[in-house]
Amino acid sequence: MDFDSNTIRQKLAALKSEHRDLDEVIARLGAASDVEQLQLQRFKKRKLALKDQMARLESMLLPDIIA
Repeated sequence: MDFDSNTIRQKLAALKSEHRDLDEVIARLGAASDVEQLQLQRFKKRKLALKDQMARLESMLLPDIIA
């Protein structure tokens, strides 16, 4: 996967936006009394997957430093 830094930044911004949206959805569902636990778990799992993808993309933006 060889992308230029602009493509990586755009993808990272999209993932961060989706991550924030999921955070809001999870907070609303957590506050509701009749929460479907399976759906809530799926949202949380998706949010963690997004966090992993964001970390991977952020590491791609860092320059390689030979020590």
